[in-house]
Amino acid sequence: MKAVSKFISRFMAVIVLAVAALALFVPKSCLWIPTGSVNYLLMIVMFGMGLTMKPADFAVVFSRPKDIAIGCAAQFLIMPLLAFGLGKLFGLENELLVGVVLVGTCPGGTSSNVITYLSGGDVALSVGMTSVNTLLAPLLTPALTYLFLQTSVDVNVWSMFLSIVQVVLVPIALGLLINRLLGKYTEKASDILPLVSVTAICIIVGIVVSNNSAKILSTGAVIFAVVILHNLLGYLFGYLIGLIFRFDAKRKKAVSVEIGMQNSGLATSLAGSAFPDMAMAAVPGAIFSVWHNISGAILAAVFRRFPKDNTDE
Repeated sequence: MKAVSKFISRFMAVIVLAVAALALFVPKSCLWIPTGSVNYLLMIVMFGMGLTMKPADFAVVFSRPKDIAIGCAAQFLIMPLLAFGLGKLFGLENELLVGVVLVGTCPGGTSSNVITYLSGGDVALSVGMTSVNTLLAPLLTPALTYLFLQTSVDVNVWSMFLSIVQVVLVPIALGLLINRLLGKYTEKASDILPLVSVTAICIIVGIVVSNNSAKILSTGAVIFAVVILHNLLGYLFGYLIGLIFRFDAKRKKAVSVEIGMQNSGLATSLAGSAFPDMAMAAVPGAIFSVWHNISGAILAAVFRRFPKDNTDE
């Protein structure tokens, strides 16, 4: 099982892409899965994140508060602005604009920690930023979504807040509690958690893509271009932030990956719960879920070739 889990983690991008392609071109293959299970699957992923977290993961918040503050501020400034700007630049209709903005206002995804590790980046900083961003999400994601979309659509801030608390904070808190009480057992289970998380992510992608396959194909290349640019520009601006603040190579990689890789599963979940009348709002999150795993794997391969430096803060 441990070997299978390692294999799944290594080829995550290929597996997610294969599932997405199957759901897109043969939607019946995944239509049998209830759409209401997306939230529960995301809760499983967040619970797994909680199980792997330890007090030491939060130590970086207090030992290196400046690094964390810079990364978190960049996360919630750069990605929402890029999302809204690209949506307007490409003239996206309201439903797709909502979806892209949701991706931009969500925190960094847990995949960023894996990609940072594969990139030779600062994993402690990555985990710290992901943790803090996730804890800030119930407040900042609804607030930023309202700020950018209030003139276009009705934004139910309270509904978004409750959804994030239910889907993200509660499962993570439970995972942390169980890890605290039953650490010996959760440590043994940690080897198979990647398998559980990737399986859940694949099912989420399958559900969303299969239920919106016709709409995804009908949108043409525009939404794909927006999603890909959003992700790639996030990597670029994240790395530039590291250069501006004179981070060393490991921290530059961590910030770049953290900012570019969003919790698109949460964005997809919020699209369904906060904007139930906008079916297309889930499409950008579904595309991002597939694409950022592919781009992240490529970025990790590129970053591994970067020479280490001794640049100080």
